[in-house]
Amino acid sequence: MLAVINFICRYYNIRNGIYTCLLSKILLPIIMRRILAVDDDKDILDVIQYILEDSGYEVDALSDGNLLFEKIKTQTPDLILLDVMLGNLDGRELCRAVKTSAETRNIPVVMISASHAAGSPDQKGAPDAFIAKPFDIDDLLGVVKGHVRAA
Repeated sequence: MLAVINFICRYYNIRNGIYTCLLSKILLPIIMRRILAVDDDKDILDVIQYILEDSGYEVDALSDGNLLFEKIKTQTPDLILLDVMLGNLDGRELCRAVKTSAETRNIPVVMISASHAAGSPDQKGAPDAFIAKPFDIDDLLGVVKGHVRAA
């Protein structure tokens, strides 16, 4: 599919000079999946953003969990990566709020933490998956790909 899109973009670039418009306004939103990464550690956010963007995802990084629902309202993500400990917030509570809200319950949530369990997957409001820090890049990508595809 990317080969076809690449051909179309080259064709329009040569014929009409609208490559940038076509790519950014029409084709990329169809191809790229949006991931919302929430962590109070800027370095972790930068690493996650780099890894996922390098793999073709569009990433919104958020360091303040209090702004989670505002961000979701402006740009609904295809998946949320959520740290368990967010300064004075508990990411498990945010996950529960996402998973029990009618507007957001279908967004996959993957919890990430160095020291806390995410809870039982059968528990109401539980995340769709859990990744322990430090995480393996391939594991992160595999979990994201699996849950974005399922969404």
